[in-house]
Amino acid sequence: MNKPATPGFFARRWHGEVPLGVLFWRDMIGIGSLLNLAASVVAMLVAASGAPLGVAVALHFAPVPYNLFLFGAVWRNSRKSPMTGVVALGWLVLASLV
Repeated sequence: MNKPATPGFFARRWHGEVPLGVLFWRDMIGIGSLLNLAASVVAMLVAASGAPLGVAVALHFAPVPYNLFLFGAVWRNSRKSPMTGVVALGWLVLASLV
């Protein structure tokens, strides 16, 4: 008997109900990278407009909790593909530095 799908965007990813390829390629590499890029651009624009540096820094690092979630979800679900977990760790490091 199939168990019912877990409701919620985050819960489905955390519990491995989203295929690893979708979680890794679409959610982490695609959407996660775009979100990080957008946050960085907005932070630079805010800093250039003369806003307090703390606001720009907060905007730049705003995606970090989502990045950590994505990494954790991929790591938990990459048991059959350990290289995916390693690449996800590299993505997390790069996303945190850029």
